[in-house]
Amino acid sequence: MPRSFPEMNTRSLKFKLVGWYAGLLLGVFAILAVSTYFALRASLVGSLRESQLRRARQVAQLLRENEQNPGRVGQDVQQRYAPDINDRFVRITTREGAVLYCSPAPKTQSFDPLAMPPPKWPRDEESWRQTPLLGGRAMILTAHAVRLTGGHEYLIETGAPMDEVQADVRHWAIFMLTMLPVVGLIALGGGYGLVRRALAPVDRIASTLERISALNLSERLPSSQTGDELERLSVAVNHMIERLDSAFQQSRRFVADASHELRTPLTVLKGELESLIQQRGLDTECRDRLGSALEEVDRLAGIVEGLFAISRLDAGEAAAEWVKFDLGQLVIATADQMVLLAEDKQIRVTSSGDLGVWVEGDRARMKQVVVNLLDNAIKYTPAGGTVKLQVSSEDSKAVLEVADSGVGIAAEVLPKVFDRFFRVDQTRSREGGGAGLGLSIVKAICAAHHGQVQATSTPGQGSRFRVELPLVSSNSNSSKALQNHEQRKFQLG
Repeated sequence: MPRSFPEMNTRSLKFKLVGWYAGLLLGVFAILAVSTYFALRASLVGSLRESQLRRARQVAQLLRENEQNPGRVGQDVQQRYAPDINDRFVRITTREGAVLYCSPAPKTQSFDPLAMPPPKWPRDEESWRQTPLLGGRAMILTAHAVRLTGGHEYLIETGAPMDEVQADVRHWAIFMLTMLPVVGLIALGGGYGLVRRALAPVDRIASTLERISALNLSERLPSSQTGDELERLSVAVNHMIERLDSAFQQSRRFVADASHELRTPLTVLKGELESLIQQRGLDTECRDRLGSALEEVDRLAGIVEGLFAISRLDAGEAAAEWVKFDLGQLVIATADQMVLLAEDKQIRVTSSGDLGVWVEGDRARMKQVVVNLLDNAIKYTPAGGTVKLQVSSEDSKAVLEVADSGVGIAAEVLPKVFDRFFRVDQTRSREGGGAGLGLSIVKAICAAHHGQVQATSTPGQGSRFRVELPLVSSNSNSSKALQNHEQRKFQLG
């Protein structure tokens, strides 16, 4: 099931791509917001500055019109522009520093004209500056120098508070800050959706690869005709699976052919040794040597039979004779047949669990699973110990557990017990006749029946092997207990 966004692995490619996408989008948005902020501020300030310079030029024109009577300029400015009513500042000074006109205080009392900084003549004809006001406010103050035909020079200053500019810029900043988390959420959600959609083929490839094993190497990855890197990856992996499939098939054929070819000469060799050992006149040493050779031949024949059985299971031949059968009844019968082997070692074997635990498969092969596990438990359980078999059904699975009170298996070698030819104790296994194929055969049979086998162990306390198989419903010929939706319990030993 796909993971939700909050559970995403921070080290995964999906998280990194979403992070880069969201970070890049937020970065672009932040750069755009800051650039727009300064551009808007510059535009508003420029517009206000130009309007004040335009007003200063208009006042300069009034000076030219009243060059013979400069004192009338103040009256004309007051009548035409009413700076106190419009919240504006106008001041006219001479080169000598005399104030020809200064606008009265505005009705809003937003600034004090008398507190304005002294005139500053521009290097060129016009200039402007920003003057601070009380309360963190500011004013744009422009200067326009004019020289009349009579040689008199005047400096015309006009100004306007930047309240509206600052308000507009502040509103824009608040808007951008408010939109930042919205853009962040959109970036994260959209980035996650895009990345998830882009990596969906990778998830399908991973899911298919999880299902592919040595038993189904014929399965191939989905490949879309997109011509992109994912299609190239699917094609390359499919080619690799084809090569692995070919190598596995060759290996299986070799093992099967070699096992089959070895069976006949081993049978002939065993027969010849048995004939020789039965001849009269053989001294004791020669008879012992022939007996030892016969034991080795029997051991080699067992290895060949094990390899042949595994090769047949790998080839899928176990499914040829599948039937429904009661796993509980199979365990009872098998345990009864092997009880003498346990009694010889003074080991107590007990069986318990449910009858009516129906599975489907090769009955002979599943009996081999019980035999191998029970034989393995008896072999490594000292005299006076116990071996317990239990059959149950859990979550639509048939479960067989074989537990012993034997020597146990060390934790570092426990994962290897199902490997072919692996023996926990090489010397003891060889003396006992084991070749390290019993548990490998168990694993191969369980895999062929769509099941699994697991092992747990504590050194010095014993081991437990757990077999899980798909549970199937009984047919009309099942026991009366199952027809009544009840399960019978069995307790033996």
